[in-house]
Amino acid sequence: MLQVTLETPGRFVAGEVPAASAGEGRALVRVQRIGVCGTDLHAFRGRQPFFTYPRVLGHELGVEVIDPGAGAGKLRAGDRCAVEPYLNCGTCVACRNGRSNCCVSLSVLGVHQDGGMREVIAVPPEKLHVSDRLSCEQLALVETLAIGAHAVERAGLTRGELVLVIGAGPIGLSVVQFAQASGARVIVMDASPARLDLCRTRWNVPHVVDARSPTAQADVMEAGGGDLPAAVFDATGNPESMHASFRWPCAGGRLIFVGLVQGDIAFNDPEFHRRELTLLATRNARPETFRAIIDAIESGRIDTAPWITHRLALSEVPERFPAIAVAPELFKAMISV
Repeated sequence: MLQVTLETPGRFVAGEVPAASAGEGRALVRVQRIGVCGTDLHAFRGRQPFFTYPRVLGHELGVEVIDPGAGAGKLRAGDRCAVEPYLNCGTCVACRNGRSNCCVSLSVLGVHQDGGMREVIAVPPEKLHVSDRLSCEQLALVETLAIGAHAVERAGLTRGELVLVIGAGPIGLSVVQFAQASGARVIVMDASPARLDLCRTRWNVPHVVDARSPTAQADVMEAGGGDLPAAVFDATGNPESMHASFRWPCAGGRLIFVGLVQGDIAFNDPEFHRRELTLLATRNARPETFRAIIDAIESGRIDTAPWITHRLALSEVPERFPAIAVAPELFKAMISV
């Protein structure tokens, strides 16, 4: 069985490993598609928190069930599934309160333990979300979309509310899709003209703002009819942007950190209190969010067509990944197995 391992930052190695089996409490699945996300790129560059080498990457997975294992309920061989890669304990206070996405001992496939850059993997059957209508490529996009969907859930957006999304990468645009679906009025800010153009043409965002412009704040307020946004999502994973993001919400507004950085984030406390801001972290997604996203894609409410810009085979990863990782036009790469 082929497996690709990130041995050290910047160096993938392909090799053969023994065939896996279902095992107790595990279903055996054949990996068909693997999405590449910012977590993988940060790991490749040596800038991923909570990470050790060597590691088999891959947590955005579209798979087909080989052996559902014992006690797998309605799961059947041949089922196509999205994988929920967040392995939680089920007993801690977060899990007991329905917050398994922030389990105190959470282990994420492809981050804290080896993931899906291989032909076959064994996973808990309850982490498999079945669709008989979506392709494995679409199912591999569900985890990325889940990050944005959960962030929007955390923000509690209401119809007509003004929203600013800072950072037009894949995570930021997953926020955009679900903010739009909630009926919010969306503004996107980024430093890349190419990504802002993508927002206009592929995601139909009516208002985009160049973060480098000296008139950025005036541009945001103009798009908001003179108001600052009620909810601001920072999806940059950039400490300078996250420091600066406290100035964007309106009085009584919310700031939602979707991106993650190593180190501390500081803010001016009197200004924070003056506007009585609410600061929210958002991490991963809950199981019900995966199911809701699959339903949304199946019904056509969420379109996956604009997402993928690069494709490669698993066997090509050691050779091609370094160039793709720095490609200026990269949005989402998809690996076929």
